[in-house]
Amino acid sequence: MSNWIHNLSVPWMALVIFGFTYLLAILVFAVVTILATKERAASFKSISPGILPVLGILFGLFVAFVAAQVWGDSDRAGAAVSREASSLRAIVLLAGALPPEQATRVRGLVRDYIERTVAEEWPMMALEAASLKPAPPALTEALQLVVAIPTQSSGQQTAQREIVAALESALDARRQRIIISQSEVNPVKWWCLYLQAICELLAIALVHCDNRLGSAIAMGLFASGVATAVLLIAAHDRPFTGEISIAPTPLLQIMPDKEAGR
Repeated sequence: MSNWIHNLSVPWMALVIFGFTYLLAILVFAVVTILATKERAASFKSISPGILPVLGILFGLFVAFVAAQVWGDSDRAGAAVSREASSLRAIVLLAGALPPEQATRVRGLVRDYIERTVAEEWPMMALEAASLKPAPPALTEALQLVVAIPTQSSGQQTAQREIVAALESALDARRQRIIISQSEVNPVKWWCLYLQAICELLAIALVHCDNRLGSAIAMGLFASGVATAVLLIAAHDRPFTGEISIAPTPLLQIMPDKEAGR
């Protein structure tokens, strides 16, 4: 699906998806109705109704297959953001064991990193434009600063080691977050999903070609189910895009105060 659909609000996305799905159902219904003349109606009716549950099961498997990817990406994205926030929080807390000047600088760098991530990186992830190529300057500087600090006690040595580990964990979580932000259901899966839905709609129309009202009701119900499944998947397709997306709230909650970063 295109970017503009993913960036729609849920009501508008529902309107587009339901409208498109109903349009497909109407087209299938109209074509079969036109072709179901006396000569062809008998041939259409010869199709066994037993094909309907088979096609329905296949469509359900397609939905489950696509949904599994979407839920997995969403879970991994949420876990990456939570791990990143936890690592940054650990850095802020452990910085208290460092000399005052370095501790203040480390907290300031963490704050700068969060501000830049929220202001620049999050919108880029929503557009699938975030890149792993440039390293975050704030965390890179913090890592270099902490490594270069001459420790004066075993406590400072432990804090230094733990801060370095937390910085590496935050950098790894950021990498995972950006990679997941570029994942989505590819066009082939969307085409296959709708092609299977069209096959089911066509089978319903052919089996019930002699009963237009019954055919219309059955096709309408199935089209509603298809649109509902597609809406649910599309709304969660890109973890960092759209109205239902992962927000940088965990990072904002652990951001150090400005006074602490001076």
